[in-house]
Amino acid sequence: MIPTPPNAITLPADAKVFSALGDEVTVLLSGEQTGGAFTMVQVVTPPGGGPPPHWHTREDEWFYILEGRVEFWQDGVWAEVPAGTAAYLPRGSRHTYRNCGETPLRMIVHAAPSGFEVFFERIAEAFNAPGGPDMPRIIEISAEHGIHYVQA
Repeated sequence: MIPTPPNAITLPADAKVFSALGDEVTVLLSGEQTGGAFTMVQVVTPPGGGPPPHWHTREDEWFYILEGRVEFWQDGVWAEVPAGTAAYLPRGSRHTYRNCGETPLRMIVHAAPSGFEVFFERIAEAFNAPGGPDMPRIIEISAEHGIHYVQA
């Protein structure tokens, strides 16, 4: 029998917050809390922001848009979606998103299995390195987590 993780509640004051790739990432549920099943984060992206196009070998991702304007890029096509939209981007799909509005974009993002929160923590260190983002290190950390960047 597979052990069931205990119930988990993350209060706002207890959530870890990272600044990574220009986004503010708040860990709402970690893999430790979910028995490795998934990670749940809130992502706040400034106008014009978003990660480089990429694909994952490990995680499926799904997004729920809380507020703001967002465009998703999937396999070469950009499409704007309104707040209230849910999007599923399975592992292996080439994708990204960007805030196409003039106010912050706020989303809930899940990734399964867990581990995405560890990626964000490690990326935050390299992104906020003295002297500016250490892009070679960011690419290296990304590859260690099965995340690979592509051209849009």
